[in-house]
Amino acid sequence: MSDPRPVLTKAALTERISENIGKKGLRIKRLFTKGMTDPYQGIKFEHRTSKIINPDGSVVFEKKDVEVPSTWSQVATDILAQKYFRKRDVPQTDENGKPVLGKDGKQVTGGENSAKQTMHRLANTWRWWGEQHGYFNRKTDADAFEDELKYMLMHQMVAPNSPQWFNTGLSHVYGITGSAQGHWYADPETGEAKLSEDAYTRQQIHACFIQGINDDLVNEGGILDLAIREARLFKYGSGTGSNFSNLRGKGEGLSGGGTSSGMMSFLNIFDAAAGSIKSGGTTRRAAKMVSVDIDHPEIEEFIEWKVIEEQKVASLVAGSFSIHAHLQKIMTAAETGGLDPEKNPQLKKLIRAAKDDFVPLSYIKRVLMMVENGVKAADFDFRTYDTDFRSEAYATVGGQNANNSVRVTNEFIKAVEQDGDWNLTNRLDGKVYKTVKARDLWDKITYAAWSSADPGLQYHTTINEWHTCPKDGEINASNPCSEYMFLDDTACNLASFNLTRFYDIETGEFDTEAFRHAIRLMTIVLEISVLMSHVPSKIVAERTYQYRTLGLGYANLGTMLMTKGVPYESEQGYAITAAITAILTGESYATSAEMAAAVGTFARYADNKDDMLRVIRNHRRAAYNTANNAYEGLTIYPLGLDSSRVDNNLVQAAQESWDAALELGEQYGYRNAQATCIAPTGTIGLVMDCDTTGIEPDFALVKFKKLVGGGYFKLVNQSVEPALRNLGYNEEQIGEIIRYAVGSQTLQNAPHINTDSLSEKGFTYSQISAIEAMIPGLYELRYAFTKWTLGEEFCQETLGLSASELNDPNLNILEKLGFTPEQTLEAENYICGKMTLEGAPHLKQSDYPVFDCANKCGKYGMRYISYMGHIKQMAAAQPFLSGAISKTINFPEDASFTDIADAYMQSWKLMTKANALYRDGSKLSQPLNTGSADAAMAKLFDFSSEEVADETINNQQLQQAIAIEQVKPLRRRLPDERHSITHKFNIAGHGGYITVGLYEDGTPGEIFISMNKEGSTLRGVMDALAVSMSWNLQYGVPLEELVRKFAHVRFEPAGMTTNREVPLVKSILDYIARWLALRFLDADTAKKYHNTELVDLSYQQGTNSRILIPIINGKGYTEIKHMQDLALEDPVMSTANLDLENINQKVATVHSKVTVAAKGKEIEVQAEKSMEYTTNDPEAIAKQQQLLATKSSTDDSETCADCGSVMVRQGSCYYCTSCGATTGCS
Repeated sequence: MSDPRPVLTKAALTERISENIGKKGLRIKRLFTKGMTDPYQGIKFEHRTSKIINPDGSVVFEKKDVEVPSTWSQVATDILAQKYFRKRDVPQTDENGKPVLGKDGKQVTGGENSAKQTMHRLANTWRWWGEQHGYFNRKTDADAFEDELKYMLMHQMVAPNSPQWFNTGLSHVYGITGSAQGHWYADPETGEAKLSEDAYTRQQIHACFIQGINDDLVNEGGILDLAIREARLFKYGSGTGSNFSNLRGKGEGLSGGGTSSGMMSFLNIFDAAAGSIKSGGTTRRAAKMVSVDIDHPEIEEFIEWKVIEEQKVASLVAGSFSIHAHLQKIMTAAETGGLDPEKNPQLKKLIRAAKDDFVPLSYIKRVLMMVENGVKAADFDFRTYDTDFRSEAYATVGGQNANNSVRVTNEFIKAVEQDGDWNLTNRLDGKVYKTVKARDLWDKITYAAWSSADPGLQYHTTINEWHTCPKDGEINASNPCSEYMFLDDTACNLASFNLTRFYDIETGEFDTEAFRHAIRLMTIVLEISVLMSHVPSKIVAERTYQYRTLGLGYANLGTMLMTKGVPYESEQGYAITAAITAILTGESYATSAEMAAAVGTFARYADNKDDMLRVIRNHRRAAYNTANNAYEGLTIYPLGLDSSRVDNNLVQAAQESWDAALELGEQYGYRNAQATCIAPTGTIGLVMDCDTTGIEPDFALVKFKKLVGGGYFKLVNQSVEPALRNLGYNEEQIGEIIRYAVGSQTLQNAPHINTDSLSEKGFTYSQISAIEAMIPGLYELRYAFTKWTLGEEFCQETLGLSASELNDPNLNILEKLGFTPEQTLEAENYICGKMTLEGAPHLKQSDYPVFDCANKCGKYGMRYISYMGHIKQMAAAQPFLSGAISKTINFPEDASFTDIADAYMQSWKLMTKANALYRDGSKLSQPLNTGSADAAMAKLFDFSSEEVADETINNQQLQQAIAIEQVKPLRRRLPDERHSITHKFNIAGHGGYITVGLYEDGTPGEIFISMNKEGSTLRGVMDALAVSMSWNLQYGVPLEELVRKFAHVRFEPAGMTTNREVPLVKSILDYIARWLALRFLDADTAKKYHNTELVDLSYQQGTNSRILIPIINGKGYTEIKHMQDLALEDPVMSTANLDLENINQKVATVHSKVTVAAKGKEIEVQAEKSMEYTTNDPEAIAKQQQLLATKSSTDDSETCADCGSVMVRQGSCYYCTSCGATTGCS
């Protein structure tokens, strides 16, 4: 069948070539800045304060006098100021642009403070590199290029990926170079890889990497080499993906004899390394993709990896609590009834119960021995674990630090359909290792994805049928988010358009001319970015130069569709997506061909010319929606562009773009092997004020918007009002529909709880005004009625609430006021809204699909986009993309195995390249939602009416317990001759000695404190303290209690000490307590009073800590003495031979890490407490309400390590809607 006739005439093509390609380079026309003398003409700028806070009200970041366009939201302002502004070394200028000089006559440096500076840094640098390497025909073209880009960036039409914002232009514009970091670049003329001389003359601008691995342990390109290369990428905040199928399976032979430990053993190493870097990194967590072919010998273990590892977490959690409960009961029974089974039969019953629950007998015996040694049940400590994904339990298991994907071929899926056999083959000799049923493997994939959201699938055959450079090898892997798919050891830099900036709300028209012009400019930008970049690996530098892959994409598609009044899940919606994506890639490839005419094709084009043109022809056929038999070399056929369901201007633009891409490519070739993909756009989407990211629909209809002056308020999505107008609703109806969703946001005229009813209960104007001020930012009404809003005095004196009631975190003041739950709910719905449009007045049910989101909206919403709606949107876009799409298909909790299997099968049939699924509730760390629509299931988890087991003790046990409690305190005297330890200390120049007398078992029994050259007052106080501590120890007060009381007490003298283990103290008392903790308490207890790493360092070095550890473990004094003797003889244990300089360096490093780690942990802890209102800061409470609202629709999400907000799932990653942090590539 012949190809369709082009809509682009030869005359139009000739005109395009004349307009765009000059004799010396590219011609750039002005469209956005035509007739302007300044690209920012017409933009009103204003100065704002950017502040990001934690849920507890503490400030994470604050910058004043940030200059941005007045149309920008506060969130976009915060992203620019916090993440993208250069914060130091920027030469400062005054209002007139003249240098600000310091007292020394040198120009003062500081940080960026204006969006104009940042946009100039980006656009001017791109322009300069393009000029230097012959991309522009004349200076006027370069001028137009720079101005048009500044206009686009400032109007939030487009944004490059985050590394560009971080690094581009620092050297060119500000003269910042920095020391070399081991980066490589390819010489533009020769392609030879060279080491960069500094950090910023060339820029690290790539977000996505794919790296290869050879089946070799230590040589270049092998296992350990990849570990180093991954670490280097993680260090700079980039993501990487690899296919590990080259690694031989477990049991395959080694060259030196013996057998391999297998691929999975090495995956655990890579996983642990990524986890460590994630914990200590300074940018963002390690983003990593692991892919394995479906025929690998260990594919079954890989598929089940995360499922089994999560089972280990469940076992750790359940087992730790079970063991703790059993052992504590045994200790209590032994403590009260003794160890004689004849006199204490209850003890034996408890031991048997513990044994039946698989508590190790050695542990049972251990606690009985502890009772014999006087340890109380109340003091028994056995660590328990929880299912939080940041917990120690998760850190202990493997497989938690990467997205996992299985590469499946057409042959495998056909074997699944036919219930055929499937061979797993050895890596070395290619022989069959094992034959399994294909459907059994498919079922394992289905169950694993249903159970743990991994693995995703990548459709290997489809990916390679659309491969532009197959002569150079197959595409085997992707980046972590699955949008960049190309050859191993290549990198891609991304940029995305904000589609709503090209859509006219008034006319309903999409501006194809502006969009095509913008695509051309940004394709040139990304190509120049390849030219000016450097990367952390030599081979990646060489191959990125050879292929010059680009990743142009878009965001806000879901918002644009809703604004037009078109359901995301509809044939019209799919057609619009197809048309826009077709324009994007067609125009980008056409521009790539123009650049090839100006500066040449990519280095490997000649060898791959025929295949690349075949792929371009197939893309074009999809734009014309030709018959399947017209496609070349495909076995799975695409969904073509349905021109009957989309505006003609979009169809014509799409077909013209692909006509130009093919015609120009045949004439000039292409500058880039790939041009487009759809990335998650988390952070850059926020800086462009996008409601939706990438190809995703919206995740909620009502959101919390950050105000310019601080605080939050609820508002319906910016797309809802125009959508309602396009659907024919009048302004009065629109007002009522929106009020249904967000509420009246006032007490006035509300049912039950209103100004009149509150006044009758004693509320004054002051309290009512305070409540009114809180309401716009609330998700639940009761959080406006707190002691911080109303005042404690009012709550106690007027409302009659006691201090203990006010301090109860579960206090519901509305309930105390006499309002029933039904009355509160009715008032809440009126005031705060229902957070959904379902059931809204006037809204027709036939229009409900327009407002469907990825999740159910609010607690009343029941609708959401089906999994096939997501898949069909991907299928609509995929035929027109060079790469793939980062997206996750959302499933409700009650989705079946069949649903998961069908989603994966339909994704293959509809010619998507990859898919990842997420079933609500599939992660162990996600809280159980018992409010299920399945009433029977909900009843199974309702324990409120269960009888409580009778654990009362009998009269004999009670009498024994009373007798024990009535024993008089006894003094445990020290022997007349006792061993002791004397320690010399110095605190800020004040010296002294601590001497500790020891019992026979090595535990402390007395303390003497002697101060050097101090006045009689301090000497007397220290003497009295020592006597008091000694008597407390001898009368049985645990040492930890004394340490807890005295640690961190602050008074002079304080400051630095000469003891590297306790380097900084707040007082002499603080020093003594913490030194005692380090010497006589176990490491876990000591960590309560010291930095964790300092304790670990101390216990690992050859110090007294190492010698005294056995004392805590109940060792005899003879053994202690023997160890001390060994220490004097052993040069390793002797402190005299320690490398003090090395230790001090470690301490300094640890101190730095602890500072960062403590900050992150504090944020996490505060985020967990976001339901408890411990602040009277309205902005903080509003943020907490935002967290509640977000959490209600994203229960699986992580907590942002930067600001404590709940993150939103985006594709395989998460992003923070408050501060822009992302776990992905963009």
